[in-house]
Amino acid sequence: MFSWLIMINYDMIRLNKKEETIHEQIRKEEIMSPYMEKAHKVREESDIHYNCAQGVLAAFAEELGIDEDTAFRVGANFGSGMRIGGTCGAVTGALMVLGLAGVDNGPEMQALIRRVRGNHEGVVDCKDLLRLNMETDVPKHEHCDNMVYEMVEMTEEILREKGIIKEDCE
Repeated sequence: MFSWLIMINYDMIRLNKKEETIHEQIRKEEIMSPYMEKAHKVREESDIHYNCAQGVLAAFAEELGIDEDTAFRVGANFGSGMRIGGTCGAVTGALMVLGLAGVDNGPEMQALIRRVRGNHEGVVDCKDLLRLNMETDVPKHEHCDNMVYEMVEMTEEILREKGIIKEDCE
């Protein structure tokens, strides 16, 4: 039996309980994988703001055999869409994790990008995601957190399908 679940519907949680932050809701309603827990820890760090790429990279750093500091340095210039509103840092962070894990099949990576676009009205660029988010009542930081968590979930799913990371058993 699996000791945790990774499927989270952030929109439904937010709609059901607006008085709590998304992080509080997820922690109450789901048992997170160690990768998702790490992503939450990084994104909740109050002393330093880590960008979206760093959040995804750091979540898998230990699994990839790199230290957390290296993950933060590698991802430093990929936040805010490579600092110019380009491809979302969470997406580029996921692609870096997959590349470091040896998952570099072009059609599979294109399918991942199509999946992200399908979840976000056809866009993957930071500036466009933030523009769409402005039409909602979701704070920018929470939107970015959700992008990190979505990409950690998708990355973990791919790594599990490839047998690169294993299911934890009780």
